[in-house]
Amino acid sequence: MAANEVSVGKIEQMLDWAYDKSLNGIPGMDSAYEMAEGFLSKHDTADQAIDSLIRWQNTKAATSGFLTGLGGIIIMPVTLPANIASVMYVQVRMIAAIAHMKGYDLKDDQVKTFVFVCLTGKSASDIFKSTGIKVGNAFAKQGVIKIPSKVIVAINQKVGFRLLTKFGEKGLINLGKAIPIAGGVIGGAVDGIGTGIIGKTAKKVFV
Repeated sequence: MAANEVSVGKIEQMLDWAYDKSLNGIPGMDSAYEMAEGFLSKHDTADQAIDSLIRWQNTKAATSGFLTGLGGIIIMPVTLPANIASVMYVQVRMIAAIAHMKGYDLKDDQVKTFVFVCLTGKSASDIFKSTGIKVGNAFAKQGVIKIPSKVIVAINQKVGFRLLTKFGEKGLINLGKAIPIAGGVIGGAVDGIGTGIIGKTAKKVFV
């Protein structure tokens, strides 16, 4: 496999990196915690704050210059096109913020895995069904019950495969790792992945 070829393994590594940066922050950008608390402070309910966050991500994340500052400070664990890495970071941070607003512990491995599943958007329900996990009102109760580690591994693999397929369908992989992080490129990428769908999926999963 070529060094710059995208694989499920590389996507899984990048997801872990994006999650860590979302929780601990990147210089000049709010962490998921800070983002969540900021939106919560401006609204009466968590649902209102989440809806506002999703709308903001839809409009602001695709604007020119939103991610241009990431180029010099991102040190990635694997070689992936900058556009894919940036999209993952933006989306993971949004979902993590939603989970935090709903009262979930972002340091819990189960919550982390469910954040990743939300990235697949409409495919999330299929992934949950294939691994025997019921989502919805029952998830709050299920969250107390530890999901076996082998199931978490299986879920993460399914997420990685689905994202690899999705990025390929959108043509993001073919843009190449040398593409600079420019507003236009990232804007189209974020829009193509479907921020709104992912946000709504997260709202349903983290009840």
